[in-house]
Amino acid sequence: MINIGLYYAVKEGHEEEFEKIFSDVVGFLKENAKGFQRADVYRKVGKGSPTTEYMIYSEWENLASFRAFISSKEFRDTTSYGKTIIEGRPYHKVFTEVNDTTDATEG
Repeated sequence: MINIGLYYAVKEGHEEEFEKIFSDVVGFLKENAKGFQRADVYRKVGKGSPTTEYMIYSEWENLASFRAFISSKEFRDTTSYGKTIIEGRPYHKVFTEVNDTTDATEG
């Protein structure tokens, strides 16, 4: 399994629209994207933090299935529309699992 974080800064006033699109895309992925397992959206909070920043945390069977999705026409169509409500360029991070059984407190 692979975990991907997709980061977006949404234009002010478009937060609800972004969340609706996220929900629609997840529904599509569940039905159509081979290797997709799940996704959740998180909104940045905290004093002085912009409230229009989001992270989509997704789980995929493997990196190849995620890459196939971001190469798809559906992804391109969504990102083309997203340009109207997103500030700047979104980015993503691949998270890896750590399976180290060594006690971190050992020297």
